[in-house]
Amino acid sequence: MSLSPFFRSPFTDLTGGMISHQILGQCQKQEMRYMDCLEAYGLDRGQVKCGQLFEEFHECQTKTKQFKRFMAMRRERDRQIAEGKLKGDEQYLNPKIDSF
Repeated sequence: MSLSPFFRSPFTDLTGGMISHQILGQCQKQEMRYMDCLEAYGLDRGQVKCGQLFEEFHECQTKTKQFKRFMAMRRERDRQIAEGKLKGDEQYLNPKIDSF
């Protein structure tokens, strides 16, 4: 993972903030916590010390855990349908409002 450009110039400083989640992104808080940690420790030590913050930020961006949960629930529903536990209208019922 490389966060710092190979060649630094005023142009790279001006355009570096264009790729971020700070304007309309849903991962604003995670990104700021990670960047603040990197600023405090520096790039080399920060990648080790701020690893947990990066994982949270990466999960917010990619939503891999959320997708894996969704697929596990879908597999369980398909298994129950194949076993005959869910039939007819019960197969694809939505959860009740405020049930979680």
